[in-house]
Amino acid sequence: MDYVFSPPRQVALPVIGSSASYPVRRIFCVGRNYADHAREMGHTGREAPFFFAKPADAVLAVAAGTTATLPYPAQTQDLQYEVELVVALGGHGANVPAAAAGALIWGYAVGIDLTCRDLQAALKQQGRPWEISKAFDHSAPVSAVQPIARSGRIDRGAIWLDVNGQRRQHGDMAMMIWGVDEVLAHLSRYFALAPGDLVFTGTPAGVGRLQPGDAVRAGIDSVGELALDIGAPD
Repeated sequence: MDYVFSPPRQVALPVIGSSASYPVRRIFCVGRNYADHAREMGHTGREAPFFFAKPADAVLAVAAGTTATLPYPAQTQDLQYEVELVVALGGHGANVPAAAAGALIWGYAVGIDLTCRDLQAALKQQGRPWEISKAFDHSAPVSAVQPIARSGRIDRGAIWLDVNGQRRQHGDMAMMIWGVDEVLAHLSRYFALAPGDLVFTGTPAGVGRLQPGDAVRAGIDSVGELALDIGAPD
């Protein structure tokens, strides 16, 4: 096929135990999916899940055993971290019942949903979309993918994030308001899910601010770890 210019390079993630890469198609994120985080953001109850998206090229791939550097976004004064279990899909599905949603999962990864909280707050106040606060360049650091064939199903286990060696977030995936299968079922009502889709599944309490020079380390039991240094504004 002829193109008027070269198509963009395929965004991909390394895969643990394989020389092959996982090609990224789309990124979906579920909001406020841990009760303690919902409370710290001023919300309560088991509200129906809601979703927002990031572009595929927002991914900052972090291979196992390496540390990536993220330039601090120049337009914010309040960059915040949110560690999340990322579900990497390998199957197709629309209007999938929760009981069947697990069959879509190809693997798991550690992700950090980076947020420009000051921009988000201003946009919310004006009733405007959140994209510039959530979908900016490098706003989705993601570790190497752990295939479900190696890890088995992951529905519980520790999830944590440290900044400069101090624990800031710690929870258990069993604390999710909506489990992974329920999240995928809800999402599949609105989008036909497909291989390459990544789903960020929410963050526990303890979100906070990052500064240039900070060293961020995050991990999830049976999945892996992610190391990230915050650089100067680009």
